[in-house]
Amino acid sequence: MTQINIITPDGQQTSIDASANESVMQAASRQGIEGIVAECGGNAMCATCHIYVAEDWLDRLPAMSDDEDALLDGAAAERRANSRLSCQIPVTDEIDGLTIRVPDRQV
Repeated sequence: MTQINIITPDGQQTSIDASANESVMQAASRQGIEGIVAECGGNAMCATCHIYVAEDWLDRLPAMSDDEDALLDGAAAERRANSRLSCQIPVTDEIDGLTIRVPDRQV
């Protein structure tokens, strides 16, 4: 199992276990993390799984696609340099210990 550290909009910190056959969004949704709306179910069509990735993790994640980049421009919460869609980050051993922050709004 891969561990992902999540900071929710209210500042609460929690760690979840994620499996290699899912995305960060799926793992967070499965474990009831508040603030991950995921309206499109992980199809990169809605930007309601927007997260902020800890700066020291950005270069360890897969490159952002053009579609993800465009969707983030329309996200409800402020887009930042460390913004990503959690549905576009596959769980792998390489992201064990990843820290993300959920924005204060998704819609």
